[in-house]
Amino acid sequence: MVIKEIMNSVTDFFNEHVAPVHKITSVELTEDEGWKLQVEVIEEKEYMKKYAKDEMLGTYDVILNKDKEVTSFKRWDIRYRSAIGQEM
Repeated sequence: MVIKEIMNSVTDFFNEHVAPVHKITSVELTEDEGWKLQVEVIEEKEYMKKYAKDEMLGTYDVILNKDKEVTSFKRWDIRYRSAIGQEM
């Protein structure tokens, strides 16, 4: 149940401040009892549709503290949605 709360917290944050979450691809408990997630969002959806381009997916690292509050996020990748994802 805790992971569901974490995912909901990140989804709410991204919906309000960044862009709607397309997919959460990982959830990990950190050593200091916080959380690290990887989140994919569709970037500039309307612009891409207007010019008949493939949607762009942004991949973000998100850090939450032990109170389940987002303390930082960083986009580390952006790619066409149809492109094959990179191995980590």
